[in-house]
Amino acid sequence: MQLFYAPQILKEQYLLDKIDAQHCLKVLRKKEGDLLHLVDGQGGLYEASLTSSNPKKCTFELLKTTPYFGKRAFRLHLAIAPTKNISRLEWFLEKATEIGVEEITPILCRYAERKFIKEERLNKILVVAMKQSLKAYLPMLNPLTKFSNFIDQQKATKSFKGIACMTEKESHLFHNYQEGNALILIGPEGGFSEKEVEAAKATNYKVVSLGDNRLRTETAGVVVCQTVKTMCSV
Repeated sequence: MQLFYAPQILKEQYLLDKIDAQHCLKVLRKKEGDLLHLVDGQGGLYEASLTSSNPKKCTFELLKTTPYFGKRAFRLHLAIAPTKNISRLEWFLEKATEIGVEEITPILCRYAERKFIKEERLNKILVVAMKQSLKAYLPMLNPLTKFSNFIDQQKATKSFKGIACMTEKESHLFHNYQEGNALILIGPEGGFSEKEVEAAKATNYKVVSLGDNRLRTETAGVVVCQTVKTMCSV
């Protein structure tokens, strides 16, 4: 199944953008009357028929709509410090989308080595990963947020809240999280500062580990995605 992203698909016909139109007609060699599938990023999956093969006006007629396609019974929000090497963050976004994540917030921490991100580029990576993994939900990418501000913003959340740290005293996420919505904090290459850990604990975050090995930031994010998915699938 080949997916096209159609975030504004509100009418019976939809005009593909230039890039998708070229991919549809020149790469996939689709012709009028052929069937394709579109997603809106909000859980809607649409079966459509190609009605115009003009690259400048490539339109489809909607035939069938499936709402809430692939909707999960839980919600994962990952707050992660952007890596110094931006390609590692991009890799994480791709893999997290494939495994499953509903919301991602880049956080600016005390020991962060990257203090800015290009949201437009990162969102494009999320869209490509969503389509490639045959998902209808596009993860929400929030603006880069200062750690202290993020903690304040999330005080009222009812989700399980964890802050990932590698210490001998703390237990694994697998043994602390059971199921349901989760909000997990992943720190930068230098880890969270003691002040940040204490601030998180003061607002009901559970300090958890992700195993005995030291993980890169992006690897830790992927481990969290898979752990939460596994716990909610048993």
